[in-house]
Amino acid sequence: MPAIPHLLLMLVWVGFASAFFIGGKARPAGKTVVSAPRAMWGILFQAVAFAMVWARRPSAPLRADTPAPVLAIALSIGVASALCALYAKRHLGRQWRVNAALLADHDLVMSGPYSVVRHPIYAAMVGMLFMTGLIMARWEVLAAAIPIFLIGIEIRVRAEDRLLEDRFGDLFREYKRRVRAYVPYIR
Repeated sequence: MPAIPHLLLMLVWVGFASAFFIGGKARPAGKTVVSAPRAMWGILFQAVAFAMVWARRPSAPLRADTPAPVLAIALSIGVASALCALYAKRHLGRQWRVNAALLADHDLVMSGPYSVVRHPIYAAMVGMLFMTGLIMARWEVLAAAIPIFLIGIEIRVRAEDRLLEDRFGDLFREYKRRVRAYVPYIR
C-alpha cells in the first residue's frame, strides 16, 4: 500500500485535475480563428519534466522518506496550486483551451487571478511540479526537471502573448507591462 505522502499527493492531483472538469465545458463554443501550433512544443517540454519527477524504476519502492516539514511545504504548495488552477479556469470560462488559440469573440481576461499573473494556470502547474518533485523525486532530478519545465512554459507564454498582442494591441501591451507572466514580480 502506498505511503501516506503518496496518497496525499494523489489527492491533491485529483483536486488539480478537477479544476478542468468543474464549472462547465472546457472547450469553447465559439469558432477558433487563430492558433499557435508552436505552443504544443511547450507542452512536450512540460510533459518531459513531469515524467522526470514521477518516474522511478518499476522495482523501486515508493519514496517514504520525505521529512515532515518538506511534506507540509510540498502539500501546501500543491493545494494552493490546485485552488489557483480552479479559480483561474473558472475565471477564464469558455475561453480555456489546452492549445494556444483565440476565438472570434475572445475577451482579454485581466481580472481575478489574471490581475496577479497573466498565466495563473501555468503558475499552478509550476507549483504542482514542485510538490510532486519534493515528494516523489530525488533533489537532483527535480533540479534537472525545473529548467526543462520552464522552457516549456516560456514557449507557451510567448506563443499565447503573441496571439493576444496581435488581437488586443495596446490594451494587451499595457496589461503585459503591469502584470507578470506566471510568477508575480518576475519577468
